[in-house]
Amino acid sequence: MRYFSLIAALLLIQSAIIGQKPRARDLGIPFNGIPGRYNAITDVKGVEVGYSTIISGQGKNSRGKGPVRTGVTAILPRGRNNNPVFANWYSLNGNGEMTGTTWITESGFLETPIMITNTNSVGVVRDAVLKWFVQTGWYKEDFWYTYPVVAETYDGFLNDIYGFHVKESHAFEALDGAKSGPVKEGNVGGGTGMMCLGFKGGTGTASRVVKIKDSTYTVGVLVQSNFGSKRNLTIAGVPIGKELKDTLNYEFKAAPSYRQEGDGSIIVVVATDAPLLPHQLKRVAARVPIGIGIAGGRGENGSGDIFIAFSTANPSAFQRENFTRLDEMPNDIINPLFDATVEAVEEAIINAMVAAETMEGINGNKAYGLPHKSVIDLLKKYNRIK
Repeated sequence: MRYFSLIAALLLIQSAIIGQKPRARDLGIPFNGIPGRYNAITDVKGVEVGYSTIISGQGKNSRGKGPVRTGVTAILPRGRNNNPVFANWYSLNGNGEMTGTTWITESGFLETPIMITNTNSVGVVRDAVLKWFVQTGWYKEDFWYTYPVVAETYDGFLNDIYGFHVKESHAFEALDGAKSGPVKEGNVGGGTGMMCLGFKGGTGTASRVVKIKDSTYTVGVLVQSNFGSKRNLTIAGVPIGKELKDTLNYEFKAAPSYRQEGDGSIIVVVATDAPLLPHQLKRVAARVPIGIGIAGGRGENGSGDIFIAFSTANPSAFQRENFTRLDEMPNDIINPLFDATVEAVEEAIINAMVAAETMEGINGNKAYGLPHKSVIDLLKKYNRIK
């Protein structure tokens, strides 16, 4: 156990060096599976992530002025390289939005970046992506059509969501700032004003490396977590939510009467370099709810739980006129990728909560950050760590 504690300490030092907030493993929380170098979606070669985080004002809400607690997240499957990837999507509960999915189902390809923001800003972000394509010359043809993929979760309990503070420039900032390497977590990008499983939520990421026959593949996940009931929060098998049920509860000075515990949403993006075809990527996306369920999600009626998976393999797959040859993984050896997806989703959710800090938003509404020491003490109480 001394070795385990030493590893946790080294991880904490590494996070400090690269400017990241503490992560779940830094606290000693145990997870199954082997993570990649950054334990992030960017461990899949070529994937880049960018943010625009908008925080201003405090106190009583004045529509159009704030307080503002929101943002935009951009995920570029092949960075600035416009080369569509095989993709597919899946929904656990559809009380949410992800644009562009009908063409992904029909064509099997994801042709655009994936954007995540708040519920009321899907339209402006979608339009901004189109303008960004024009300005950057994303498409080389004179005439083209495309359907940007923009997903959302609701941040209206902390953010002046009806003030429409996300602008075209914020989408540009997220796209232009996208990069590989370590990924910021918690109160950043589209996850800025989100809440999760009774505490502050937001953006989280994780990855897994698996060996199948003679090849090594990576599965990376990014989540925007804004879902779930506190009573169901489970970390490393420990009922953290039940243990902390009487502490650090959400403070709503003004909240709609129709709000029910568990309302919210989660968007999950799964990337892999394994050679999967669209029907197999749908199978991968369909395993995402298992990871959510382990952490405590139940797909409540008021939750939008929508997931997309893509593969960066087969770089010559997208052709307009020419035939091409593809690599495909046999279904009979795909199980390690399912395991990796479940494990990475669970850890990404907990990473989002560990990194998220207490936030006060409109009208003094407040979501508390996950109390690190209390979690560690409970893991010790249940003999999950020493």
